[in-house]
Amino acid sequence: MSLSVFYRGSKIRFRVNLSRRRMLSFAGIATFIGLVTWQPWEYRGVDPEFAQAQITEEQKNLILQQKAVKALKEDTQKQLGAMKVYLGELRAQMRRLDALGERLAGVANLDNGEFNFQQGMPIGGPEIEVAELPQASGSDVLTDIEDMLSKISDKQKQLSLLESVMMNHQLNNDAYIAGRPISDGWLSSQYGIRKDPFNGTPAMHKGLDFASYNEDVQVVATGAGVVTWAGDRYGYGQLVEIDHGGGLKTRYGHNHELLVNVGDVVTRGQQIAEMGSSGRSTGPHVHYEVLRNGKQIDPNQFVYRKAD
Repeated sequence: MSLSVFYRGSKIRFRVNLSRRRMLSFAGIATFIGLVTWQPWEYRGVDPEFAQAQITEEQKNLILQQKAVKALKEDTQKQLGAMKVYLGELRAQMRRLDALGERLAGVANLDNGEFNFQQGMPIGGPEIEVAELPQASGSDVLTDIEDMLSKISDKQKQLSLLESVMMNHQLNNDAYIAGRPISDGWLSSQYGIRKDPFNGTPAMHKGLDFASYNEDVQVVATGAGVVTWAGDRYGYGQLVEIDHGGGLKTRYGHNHELLVNVGDVVTRGQQIAEMGSSGRSTGPHVHYEVLRNGKQIDPNQFVYRKAD
């Protein structure tokens, strides 16, 4: 293979004949010169503008992360500070409850060690190890502490009221509940097994029913105490429950209107409601219960004894 180039000018004439070998030689020389000139194997570095832009972006991200960490630290410190305050309030509340409990134990002459507020509660028994502690956020802990403070405050109020009742009325576990829970009427149903007035099957009646067809019949407390329930309750309708201390409570159900609220201190003979027929009832009456340590007992022993 050969390549012939002819050039004819007005004054210059030349002729070049290139064989295949010469063409390959020229191509190799040209390639070598190009490689030497451009040097593609040599590292030419990073584009300075691109590098500067990347560095600036990373710096911005670091600043944002620092701000986020700082805000988290401040929020955590605030929550820890709030927890310290709440714990201080809890300790103060517990000290007041201990002092109040000691006074109540002294009034009730409880000296068997059950109500010793100077010592911790003896506890023990086999335990199962927990693999992981329950997870909780700071806000959840604060909410739980607030709920506990509220409950402790409510219990403190009830104990204070109960102390007032015990101090002012000088009641004891056997003598302070007496009399009928109504101002007018008669005993309409006894304590014990009877025929259910709605389905006719035998059922246990855990109280006494006092009925009356007169208007404005008063429902009265049969002993001094603190109101622990005043509102609607399934089966009872509008119910009043009074804690008399010593494990004794009384209930007055099916009322028309309630005249006391939870936390009120009441005395024996004080009107607490108006007779009605609310709840599971066939007519105007009061369902009267006496509970000892949470279980209903026969109220007859309290109804037919003297108030003094």
